[in-house]
Amino acid sequence: MTTLDTLAGSATAGTLYGIGVGPGDVRYLTLRAAGLVRAVDVLAYFAKKGLPGNARRIVAPLIVESRTERRLEYPVTGEMPAESAEYQHRISAFYRATADALASLLRQGKSVGLLAEGDPFFYGSFMHMWRRLAPDFPVEVVPGVTGMSGCWTRANLPITWGNDTLAVLPGTLDEGRLVERLRLTDAAVIMKVGRNLGKVRRAVEAAGLLSRAVYVERGTMQDERIVPLADCCQPTGAYFGMVLIPGEGRRL
Repeated sequence: MTTLDTLAGSATAGTLYGIGVGPGDVRYLTLRAAGLVRAVDVLAYFAKKGLPGNARRIVAPLIVESRTERRLEYPVTGEMPAESAEYQHRISAFYRATADALASLLRQGKSVGLLAEGDPFFYGSFMHMWRRLAPDFPVEVVPGVTGMSGCWTRANLPITWGNDTLAVLPGTLDEGRLVERLRLTDAAVIMKVGRNLGKVRRAVEAAGLLSRAVYVERGTMQDERIVPLADCCQPTGAYFGMVLIPGEGRRL
């Protein structure tokens, strides 16, 4: 009989795995990702101070008691602007120290699985480890269902039709740039909304897209919220929030 472990494969000593854990529901993990959560010697994950870590929370049902874990706690998150010199200095130092710590484990022959929300190569902190460690160690990246894919599916929104173009925009852009980019695309996903919700809503309205825009918070999770953006006026500060604007291209 074929088992999950057989399908997923095993972990190789001294290898770093970037494990995409999907948008929030553990059932959306790939077989490879689920197998590696159970197989690696060390399971590492990023986390905000005082919180368990979003990626770690997603895979919690798969973690066995004997699994060695490595919590990687950000020194700063939303306390200061990401563009500030202090933020850049502190987060860069954190990534260097984290890469050194993971390198030490890899040199010991440990297989290390670094969890990544959504897909590791899509706005993920894992990329900072990949850039520093891939030249010296074997690295396997396990793709995951992106947060935006999970959200537009839960919102029942086909996002692109025919020749529609799709823009993925960070809500941290200034309002003018958001309006400009939105006017140039057929469909859009605006990520990193959080405290920027008010600005994002104004930009969407200025681009003439408010009637099509949907706000999704914590898509695929237990406390999921899906509402028209027109009904959202106040920022919630939620980390898992995005705005979806579906295309209206040729439909056969």
